[in-house]
Amino acid sequence: MAKKKQDHKDIGIKVAPPGKVCTDPNCPFHGTLKIRGKTFVATVVKSLMQKTAVVTWERRRFVQKFERYEKVRTKIKVHNPPCISAEKGETVKIAETRPISKTKHFTIIEKVGEDFAYKQKEESKDEIKKTGSDTKEETKEEK
Repeated sequence: MAKKKQDHKDIGIKVAPPGKVCTDPNCPFHGTLKIRGKTFVATVVKSLMQKTAVVTWERRRFVQKFERYEKVRTKIKVHNPPCISAEKGETVKIAETRPISKTKHFTIIEKVGEDFAYKQKEESKDEIKKTGSDTKEETKEEK
């Protein structure tokens, strides 16, 4: 039997390969970038830069003085390959790599899904901005 040729390489982590093919040398599936170290699941906060996204995730840190936990948000820049191209509000899996640039040490390896809580929070912020500007105009008209 002849083996079916894959259009992507095995990165060593069990994730679904992307549907598109890209020519990015820093893509773990189609380029020469190797995955090593830690993996996280995070939410994309910004994806306006070329091949870069900003992701965030929440974790709990123990405060010894008060013997309690506090919520801490971690926010980092990651490489966003063109074959994956994650958008704002999506939940993604990221993995550590060699340093790609001064601030990028992680890359997106899989889209997990949509973060509905994040999208609802963004929509409520937009509504507050809209209603806040309307109330300011009404107070000016009343004077």
